[in-house]
Amino acid sequence: MHPKKFNLSVLAGSVFYIGFLPKFPGTWGSLFALPLIWLASVYIHPLFGPLLLVVLFSLATLLSARGIEKAYGPDPAQCVSDEFAGQAVVFLFIPIYASWEYNLLVFAAGFLLFRFFDILKPLGIGAIQNTDGGWGVLLDDILAGMYAQMCLLFIIFIVL
Repeated sequence: MHPKKFNLSVLAGSVFYIGFLPKFPGTWGSLFALPLIWLASVYIHPLFGPLLLVVLFSLATLLSARGIEKAYGPDPAQCVSDEFAGQAVVFLFIPIYASWEYNLLVFAAGFLLFRFFDILKPLGIGAIQNTDGGWGVLLDDILAGMYAQMCLLFIIFIVL
């Protein structure tokens, strides 16, 4: 489904129309977030880069939620700014190194863990999604990112 007409809320919520890519827009949103997270981690700061992305995309979700929901219904698949924010949460406090092999493994694991928690919505993620006012659109992804981050930290510090 393509955008009906230009709308700033739809542009922000879909992160420049990434949410309109065919099939699995949330997965596309999470995948497109990874290069931004890496760049922010390397060129801004390993902690503040992902934190800045969490804040920016959280604001984009909250500011666009009403407009994009008006155009496409409640918690529309086209809104992927929440996936960008949730995926960035995964990499808060995660060390980024010069090793491409390490980074590739960490980013792949973080992506898969986030998608697992975001899709299945266990451990209260599904319940928090029902929060009103655009918050539910965002909070389920933030919580999924927090669970994914805990699992990723376990993998990094215990397994690797």
